[in-house]
Amino acid sequence: MKRVFLFSLIIISALLLSCTKKVQDDAVVLGVMPSMDYLPLAVALEQGYFEDAGLKFTIKKFFSAVERDAAFQSGNIDGTVIDYTGAVLQRAGGIPLKLASACDAPFYIVAGKHTKIADISGLKGKKTAVSQNTVIDYCIDRALALAGLKPADIEKVEINRIPMRYEMLDSGKIDATALPEPFASKARNTGNTIITSNAELGFAITGIIWTEKALSEKRELIKKLYSVYNMGALYIRTHNIDDMKGALIAEMGFTEEELAGAAIPHYNDALPPSLEDLTAVSEWLIERGLIDRNFDPKSLIVDGILTE
Repeated sequence: MKRVFLFSLIIISALLLSCTKKVQDDAVVLGVMPSMDYLPLAVALEQGYFEDAGLKFTIKKFFSAVERDAAFQSGNIDGTVIDYTGAVLQRAGGIPLKLASACDAPFYIVAGKHTKIADISGLKGKKTAVSQNTVIDYCIDRALALAGLKPADIEKVEINRIPMRYEMLDSGKIDATALPEPFASKARNTGNTIITSNAELGFAITGIIWTEKALSEKRELIKKLYSVYNMGALYIRTHNIDDMKGALIAEMGFTEEELAGAAIPHYNDALPPSLEDLTAVSEWLIERGLIDRNFDPKSLIVDGILTE
């Protein structure tokens, strides 16, 4: 019994140590959740660009925002892809982080095939699924405002999980929602209608944040990462879907069927986040009492890392 107890303690200690292991000083680790936001980095890895650049880079996948944020705040990853609402909430909560770049992958607002909704104005009075106080909620509210509507003009239905939102849309239990890829392509392929996207409406909602520690201690490595990011973005702009099928299936979660007719977003070289976009997100969160009215969105942006 004593041996079993000691063995159990050793196993538990090893697990705890593995959970708290910090990132190596000469490597960069980026946390991601399933999304098209990091496709340039996934393609760059697949093409061997990081190895060519002599940069040790790892993509660490998470399937829960809570786990991703815990890993970020504990220093187990250097940075992460995150929506602007999450970035602002963490910064306003005192987490030492900076937003270095915007991401290009859009969220799509999709109407059910049982509806005749053709544009944002058609959402008036319709059941529209959101995850309250998240990027999905913000994206729909911003789209409504651009169409001259208010959040109260639609019937919001709280559905947190993306797969569930897709299923309820496809089965006609809700009229519309916002979906990332590959769920947007899946919805379109089953007869639903993509109305618009945040990219089409002219505002960004996701980016890459880094811990202030990583920006201080690994600044040159992160600058090199963005050079490789740009190589991945160029590859996407100059190649077709078949050329990057491996990354789209393994990393982005597409199936062969979903890739048929899928539209790959346009990926720019890495660009700094727009203060206008961050201000709009901050004001939206202030209106809901989620952050202090004195929050300065400028405090979120890191200077110079893309231009040095």
